[in-house]
Order: sequence, then C-alpha cells, then structure tokens
Amino acid sequence: MLENILVVYLIIINIVAFGMYGIDKQKAIKKQWRIPEAQLLAVAAIGGSAGALLGMQFFHHKTRKWKFRLGVPLILAVQLILWRFLQ
Repeated sequence: MLENILVVYLIIINIVAFGMYGIDKQKAIKKQWRIPEAQLLAVAAIGGSAGALLGMQFFHHKTRKWKFRLGVPLILAVQLILWRFLQ
C-alpha cells in the first residue's frame, strides 16, 4: 500500500517537474517573470529529478548551468540508490 502511494507520488512530482521546466523556458523566451532556480532544484530534490532531467533535455533549458547540469543527475543518482536500497 505504502509503495503504491510512493509510486503515484513520484509519477505526479515528475510530471510537475517536467512542466515547471517547460513553463520556465517559455517565460524565458517571452522575457517574463521566471521560476526561481531554487524551486526548480527543489522539485528535483523532492522526487522530481527524472522529470527535471527530461525537461532540461526536452526544452533545452538550464543545460549550460553547472548546478543543473551536475546537480540534477546527481540528485537522480542518489534517489535511485535510495530506491534500490529500500527495495
């Protein structure tokens, strides 16, 4: 039961992360108010790292910034190790 809830949470948070990166890219193009970098990284840290990484690649967004280029894959690696450890 708890594992099912976690899986649903991870699906939702990754969709949210992917969407946030897309929204931020569109706002950057239109030179509008942007989503703070801390929020983009935080959504990755709370479980949305796969969605964030996919969003970075799909939207070509934040791929030149070192804290995203290294940070998001590192967060994903740690989360995958934790997931494997908890299995």
